[in-house]
Amino acid sequence: MDTLVVLDFGSQTAQLIARRVRECQVYCELLPWNAPAEQVLSLRPKGFILSGGPASVYEEGSPRIPEYVFRSGLPILGICYGMQALAHQLGGKVRPAPQREYGFALLTPLRPNPLIQSAEQVWMSHGDRIEELPPGFVSIAASEHSPIAAMADFQRRYFAFQFHPEVRHTPNGIAMLRHFAVEICGAKPEWTPASMIEQTVQRIRQQVGDQRVLSAVSGGVDSTVATAMVQRAVGEQLIAIFVDTGLLRQGEARQVREALQTHLGVELIVVDAAETFLKALKGVTDPERKRQIIGETFIRIFEAQARQVGMPPFLVQGTIYPDVVESSAPDRAQAQRIKTHHNVGGLPEDLGLELVEPLRYLFKDEVRMVGEALGLPPEIVWRQPFPGPGLAVRCLGEITAERLEILRQADAIFIEELQKAGYLRLRYTEDQVEGTAQAFAVLLPVQSVGVMGDQRTYQETVALRAVTTEDFMTADWARLPYDLLARVANRIVNEVKGVNRVVYDITSKPPATIEWE
Repeated sequence: MDTLVVLDFGSQTAQLIARRVRECQVYCELLPWNAPAEQVLSLRPKGFILSGGPASVYEEGSPRIPEYVFRSGLPILGICYGMQALAHQLGGKVRPAPQREYGFALLTPLRPNPLIQSAEQVWMSHGDRIEELPPGFVSIAASEHSPIAAMADFQRRYFAFQFHPEVRHTPNGIAMLRHFAVEICGAKPEWTPASMIEQTVQRIRQQVGDQRVLSAVSGGVDSTVATAMVQRAVGEQLIAIFVDTGLLRQGEARQVREALQTHLGVELIVVDAAETFLKALKGVTDPERKRQIIGETFIRIFEAQARQVGMPPFLVQGTIYPDVVESSAPDRAQAQRIKTHHNVGGLPEDLGLELVEPLRYLFKDEVRMVGEALGLPPEIVWRQPFPGPGLAVRCLGEITAERLEILRQADAIFIEELQKAGYLRLRYTEDQVEGTAQAFAVLLPVQSVGVMGDQRTYQETVALRAVTTEDFMTADWARLPYDLLARVANRIVNEVKGVNRVVYDITSKPPATIEWE
């Protein structure tokens, strides 16, 4: 399949570049700027995109464009730092800008070119700028503070933008990326859900042959779609184990069973382990310890079931592409651990299972498209993100069966009202974002005084959390209508016994995380 490669120089939006190219139905992979040449060229790319990054090209030790990129003779698109690196290494001059540009800017084309054909609103984020063009280049667009806001060497098919076409604040950005990928690089737009499924099915069959395959189903979108994909590939060779931890949302365990057994005919072993998890978590309030206990308990139960079915040699894991990208980041080993990853802890290596990762090359939105194409019901495919440890990270303080039930009911009311109001998914208009990327209720270990029917109450508090985000690395709180929030709060207080106060979290990420624990 025709492929573009994004070389990552450390931009917060590098993953977004790859996603946008894939939205143009062109396959794209993101690799570090210093990845081995053999690894990059083995993808047989049709062109390169150079991402932005936090460094300045004139600083000692700053990242550089590898020489093989130039030697390849392929088209290049530099974005922000990628543009500056292109200019710097090809003989131009980059200096600190007299005035930095952050936010919206008006881009004015200076000469005919295939990518910028009219005045455009774009998104800038830079403190350096091109002062002198490298030989062979011409300026093709300018902004108020960047005389060279875009440049091109038409003969070598090198293009560069000082702005970010990948963000939605550049409305015509995806059209620019599509033209570069399809028209300039000549990549065929063949990356569709059908092609994703076809390629993955072939890869799974080659990997497992006629061996049996084991899948651990958590109830989340990724593990469910991964299981459905493997079932499409190997059919009755698959055995799925669903450990019901008792920490799932309202009706979730039933939905998972119906989706896999009824809709797809997967051989599914359901383990009701709610009491086991509650006993293990009794008296525990520290969030990190909760995660550890849940991970350890899950592994112990899953391993026991796996041994009962003969321990097949292959294990399905719902790894998705952002997991792969973030795991390969060069500074990951030095990063501070904010909290253990939301997914339930990995299985021990001594089980000797070889991983089957059908979603390894897919972004989250692609996982959902594939899930629909595989025939999974919408309530499974479009379920909002849910942490592996489940409601344990949303039930602050001690976890009991009673508190979990309060949280389930409150969360179900919130989701139901968001669904009815059309706010359960993100939607974009020209100047704003509406809806939610993730929304849920949190039960706080806080009791407060209230009054119900002329009587004093002293009951628990529910916090509502709803965010908008593209990549979950950063997030903003969702501006939900007041009447919607009022309706949710009124229903929770009236219908959920034990709650007399509802609050709404209006903190962005950073400084907060999306989840509370």
